[in-house]
Amino acid sequence: MYHYLDFEKPVADLQGQILELKKLSESGEAVDVAEEITRLEKRSNDALREAYKALTPWQKAQVARHPDRPHCLDYVRELVTEFTPLAGDRKFAEDHAIIAGFGRFRGEPIALIGQESGSDTKSRLKHNFGMARPEGYRKAVRIMELADRYQLPIITLVDTMGAYPGIGAEERGQAEAIARSIQVSLGLNVPVISIVIGEGGSGGAIAIATANRIYMLEHSIYSVISPEGAASILWHDSTRAKDAATNMKITAQDLLGMKIIDGIIPEPLGGAHRGPEAVFAAAGDQIATAFDELRNGETDFRSHRRDKFLAIGRDL
Repeated sequence: MYHYLDFEKPVADLQGQILELKKLSESGEAVDVAEEITRLEKRSNDALREAYKALTPWQKAQVARHPDRPHCLDYVRELVTEFTPLAGDRKFAEDHAIIAGFGRFRGEPIALIGQESGSDTKSRLKHNFGMARPEGYRKAVRIMELADRYQLPIITLVDTMGAYPGIGAEERGQAEAIARSIQVSLGLNVPVISIVIGEGGSGGAIAIATANRIYMLEHSIYSVISPEGAASILWHDSTRAKDAATNMKITAQDLLGMKIIDGIIPEPLGGAHRGPEAVFAAAGDQIATAFDELRNGETDFRSHRRDKFLAIGRDL
């Protein structure tokens, strides 16, 4: 059974009826419910299509945060072979919120850096809900520099509410670590492709999303601060997160219109969690296409990346 969001209640009700009828059918009672199940399944599909026809920014934020949505490690398992993760920043500790290492994407050697938030209570605690500490960003820098040295293209997968704001992280230089990661990203001489697969929050996201090409899944979000954080600052009321999301232009469609991202990767009806295989395939195809386009059109990936970010906002 899926975890249903608030706006999916009509679908949840219909799916509940279908489940009850299937249980009745399996109980051995002489009741023919096949026709009724078919009718309810059609109504359920129609209700799902209606619910996702025009999602609000806040509803998209809910989909982006769905607990069953595929995470970084799911993409790694499906898209990267011979993946070898590297641990530690060589300064303080290992940070499990950042997954980083080397492998092969469709036979080509690559470096991969991603944010993993976990899929159950145990893994979420292990990965700190995808909120990296300074050592995580310093590990990312270490991988970037190795990739640059050996001329390996880089793939980054963004999925975080933001960098970890704890006292220990601040004491160890959280802001400096994020700034250093952005600085190193801008100076790389290899192509970098970034995909926002869930929530891209604040500097914690852009620290690994300073790329030549940035793509977002259809229902992902990308913003300078979470809607709840913005509501707390603007109105001193975090319950107005829905208003903040509406005004912040956090959706893939808004950001594509403002030329902040380069493209949108479609999701199955109902979100990536309802058809992860299709999302993995679409993401893989987009990455391959982007690498081909960059190599055929660019020789100076460093200048291309810097020009891209300097141009943001100039044509609005």
